[in-house]
Amino acid sequence: MKRFAAYSFVLLYLIAMARPVLPLAEYIIYEDYIAEFLCINKDKVEIQCNGKCYLMQRLSEQNEEKKQNLPKIAMEEYPIGFVELQGQITSSSLHAVPEHQFEYVNTYTFLYSTSNFHPPGFIVA
Repeated sequence: MKRFAAYSFVLLYLIAMARPVLPLAEYIIYEDYIAEFLCINKDKVEIQCNGKCYLMQRLSEQNEEKKQNLPKIAMEEYPIGFVELQGQITSSSLHAVPEHQFEYVNTYTFLYSTSNFHPPGFIVA
């Protein structure tokens, strides 16, 4: 059951990723039909658009649809942590930074020894 759910989510993801490419794939598959019947500039033979005008129209419609579906987000309504917006500088954000912000503490010690200690070796029977 988990495998089926995983495959279905992957399939839905791939369909969502392929959606912007669908008008281009449709144009490649039906190029002759679009050039003959759906072309906007059929009367202007010298342009030789061969249905590309129809493709551009479909792509612009898809972009407009995408822009209409996006919600408007006001960042003032959703503050994130300690991030301040550039237009909202207050006097508390202009505090002076002290010169020394940290102090170095050396807690490392070293014992010098001249003996060469080796762990005992294994005896294989």
